[in-house]
Amino acid sequence: MSCRNITVHLAITLLLVLFSCGKNSVKPASASAQQPPANSGLRNVLPFPFGAAVNTDLLEKNKAYRDVVVKEYSSLTAENVMKPKALHPGENTWNWAAADSLVSFAVKHGQRIHAHTLIWHKSLPPWLETFQGDTQAWERLFKDHIQTTVSHFRGKVASWDVVNEAIADDGSMRKSIWLEKLGPDYIARAFTYAHEADPSALLFYNDYGHEYGTSKREVILKLVMDLKNRNIPIHGIGMQMHTRGTIPDKNLIDAIQTAASTGLKVHISELDIAMNPENVKDLEFTGALADLQAQKYRLIVKTFNSLPAAQRFGITTWNVGDADSWIPGKYGKPDWPLPFDKNYQPKPAYRAIVEAVK
Repeated sequence: MSCRNITVHLAITLLLVLFSCGKNSVKPASASAQQPPANSGLRNVLPFPFGAAVNTDLLEKNKAYRDVVVKEYSSLTAENVMKPKALHPGENTWNWAAADSLVSFAVKHGQRIHAHTLIWHKSLPPWLETFQGDTQAWERLFKDHIQTTVSHFRGKVASWDVVNEAIADDGSMRKSIWLEKLGPDYIARAFTYAHEADPSALLFYNDYGHEYGTSKREVILKLVMDLKNRNIPIHGIGMQMHTRGTIPDKNLIDAIQTAASTGLKVHISELDIAMNPENVKDLEFTGALADLQAQKYRLIVKTFNSLPAAQRFGITTWNVGDADSWIPGKYGKPDWPLPFDKNYQPKPAYRAIVEAVK
């Protein structure tokens, strides 16, 4: 064979080898191949719903915030736009726009809406605080607010915080306009009215302080068990758990397990872990603080995950990134209470949440 023929033969052979390799092992780039894995994000790796209370202005205007909300969360709570002051600004005026926008966002992205809140001693519109009327007029106002609100969202939201923070820190009934005008059984009637307006919605009593000690927690548990035993339509207990890195592990475990002992669904509903409880003005978020926070998140999630599946309604953090948290603004101090930092990058707490269910 001539040199020329050998050269041509080798070239043809090389082309055939390259074609075969490309056909069998080199795959064309595709949009899906360039995207993050389909199972990434807390919404896909946790065996129960994981949510956030969201700020609708940030959701609309901040792309980084919106992207994290879509990727990470399977459940959304309205931070403010479903509270009475936002929805019912005038006696005969309702403002549904922001709340409806949030519901539409959740539907688009396959997320559950947990609605917050129907009856609270705060966030009341001025007209209600100055309302004049006898007991019957107050009862009509109370029922109308609940049933108009719940009926508007009927079939669109999964659940409601029906009554929020009705127990004071000392275990007494919290002083409020509702207690003053309607008496202590306003709580039971609120659940009944909400159930009438949407029988399919799950109804929760929501409060803070379960993990601080037994005094307030025992009163909360007595309240929800009394409602349950009276066949008042209550389905779950919301543990806000605005907690701190200094809270002992035993307190956290006892709070979650005791809530589950009611047989109701358990929602850790407003979770954040403050790391500057002493209000140090120039404190920095060190590696040691990050590790302590991660340990607390891991413990909370692991304990919650150990509950019976039917009782695990979900865990919701109160907002998304550290810059969005209510804590630094309220107390005028630096703090870093959430699983994402101010740039929406995951912190060690995020990894701890994932590790807790493995």
